[in-house]
Amino acid sequence: MKKQLYSSFLALLFLLSGPALQAQEQPSDKDARMAWWRDATFGLFIHWGLYAIPAGTWNGEPLPEGRIGEWIMHERNIPVAEYEKLAAQFNPVYFDAEQWVSIAKSAGMKYIVITSKHHDGFSLWDSKVSDYDIMDASPFKRDILMELKQACDAAGIKLCFYHSIMDWHHPDAESPKDYAHQNNPDANWARYREEYLKPQLTELVTRYHPAVLWFDGEWIPEWTEEQGQELYRYLMGLDPNLIINNRIGKGRKGMSGMNEYEDAAGDFGTPEQEILESTATMDWESCMTMNDTWGFRRDDFNWKSSETLIENLIDIAAKGGNYLLNIGPMANGKIPQASIDRLYDMGAWLAVNGEAIYATKSWKCFKEGSTYFTADATGKYVYAILTEAPGGPVTLSCVTPSKGSQIVHLATGESIAWEATPEGGLRFELPRGDAFGVAQTVKIPVD
Repeated sequence: MKKQLYSSFLALLFLLSGPALQAQEQPSDKDARMAWWRDATFGLFIHWGLYAIPAGTWNGEPLPEGRIGEWIMHERNIPVAEYEKLAAQFNPVYFDAEQWVSIAKSAGMKYIVITSKHHDGFSLWDSKVSDYDIMDASPFKRDILMELKQACDAAGIKLCFYHSIMDWHHPDAESPKDYAHQNNPDANWARYREEYLKPQLTELVTRYHPAVLWFDGEWIPEWTEEQGQELYRYLMGLDPNLIINNRIGKGRKGMSGMNEYEDAAGDFGTPEQEILESTATMDWESCMTMNDTWGFRRDDFNWKSSETLIENLIDIAAKGGNYLLNIGPMANGKIPQASIDRLYDMGAWLAVNGEAIYATKSWKCFKEGSTYFTADATGKYVYAILTEAPGGPVTLSCVTPSKGSQIVHLATGESIAWEATPEGGLRFELPRGDAFGVAQTVKIPVD
């Protein structure tokens, strides 16, 4: 009853004193708002919720290969009342916010995006709008988001929230065309939107002050681009420093949603499980898994190698994007060791080569053969990141060093002798070509 009254109060508040529509943001203001995110380049995605308990198996039957763990409620058509019972089993006694944040920091990640609420409707914070949350429905009774907020603040990492627009648990959020979990003939999407979705988002923004809101589930027919634009304006009225992805509108197709609508909602595109083929004129972030699933699935051992993950990061940075790399913690709060090992490998590489990744931008030529290029913010230096051992002198044609300058090998700090090529490029030899590793970087001054 308390939460119903609270929801009604917030709905009235929206009608009486909702934030006025913001004036059109100037490009310089948006640049200032987006600056930290553009410089960060590398973030951690965390999919965690009740779906970590079945971990891809229901009643002894695993999901088909390739099906993702966090969709098990829908994939197995589990009744709401049956799925709700998982909440009473969710007791992640090994959850340690400081340890999670420490792992992300060691990996060289600058921000964390965690599922505040996924499609199954279960909330990882103490929501006053619902009893279907970590404090009221589970035996754990700890505010996971607040603990992560405090740990992130202490570590200098930005905390961000994923939030699902659709909700398989809420009776008014029924989407009969695609997701009829409630079989509710009287579902009222407008009521869900105004009395549940908005109030929960208001809680998240005003209580935890996330740096980014990362929406999903916007593809259902009940949600429109116009609703997304209205919600974007409302949330920016609550916190003008927020950054919001394009899936707040009809941006499901990664980058295309921001091109299909005039003044489309959202600040950055979200290609999923793919890297753009080239650079883009808008901000973008590739979200990708380490194996085949987002939420933990105990039988998914199809892990990408550390080398592949590092090369993905290089590729994305060279094209001007961000890399949001996912982990799916287990129900007990532990992060799978395979994920931790790969994150530490990435952190070790970034400790040496991070100068070529963070706070960089695309160079006029983002790739030549197996060498990728980034440029520092001033444009005075270009970083050539070699992803294959050259086996001899390296020749690059699309970058010309400043006359009389020295190029530097980041791994050793050594200056490298180089010579100009007739085509205007350069030729040099790596000082550590015999111990190449995953990739090596050369810093080149340019005019």
